[in-house]
Amino acid sequence: MPTTTPMTRILITSGPTRQYLDPVRYLTNGSSGRMGAALAQAALDAGHQVIVVSGPVQVEYPAAAKRISVVSTEEMRDACCEVFPGCDGAIGAAAPSDYRPQLVQAQKIVKNGQPLDLQLIETPDVIAELGAVKRPDQWLVGFALETHDRHIRALVKLEKKSCDLMVLNGFEAMDARRNEVEIIDRRGHVLKALAGSKEHVAQGILQIIQTELIRPRTA
Repeated sequence: MPTTTPMTRILITSGPTRQYLDPVRYLTNGSSGRMGAALAQAALDAGHQVIVVSGPVQVEYPAAAKRISVVSTEEMRDACCEVFPGCDGAIGAAAPSDYRPQLVQAQKIVKNGQPLDLQLIETPDVIAELGAVKRPDQWLVGFALETHDRHIRALVKLEKKSCDLMVLNGFEAMDARRNEVEIIDRRGHVLKALAGSKEHVAQGILQIIQTELIRPRTA
């Protein structure tokens, strides 16, 4: 008889976040949300329930997925911490802004011909906070976008965030329709390398998640 995968509820973070400097300017990055949308569709196709917590994006998420829209990293953290206890696992495909201004100006900053000094402080690490409260029956998959020392940095993130798997990709994935990734487990082994459209890559990631994380917990 063929092996089936039990239906689970999966939380997926997606897109960028915005950290405002004043009412009109903000810090952000080039994340498009395409990877998160592709993962959501792949998870739905595999028979799972999906909740997407997304920053501001132009892409459309599958209608069958529940979407929670956020703007800042703090809002993404709060939404994820609220829904994660009711989920079986989470995939952190978002690219939250890592820094926010220490002081947000109430009025638009006016140009005066002088340099503008910004004091930036770190924002919460959404996936690390989920990892800190993850139950033994839950799983967590992170994404690591690195420009150098990629494998070492991905492994450090995997351990620090208490992830079960880490998906390593490069900055070329930002706002692109294709992606190249390596899926790394807690032993540092590359379980699979995938390349192609984000839809193709998402399907491959879901297959690994089902084999390595979902089925062992529901056997």
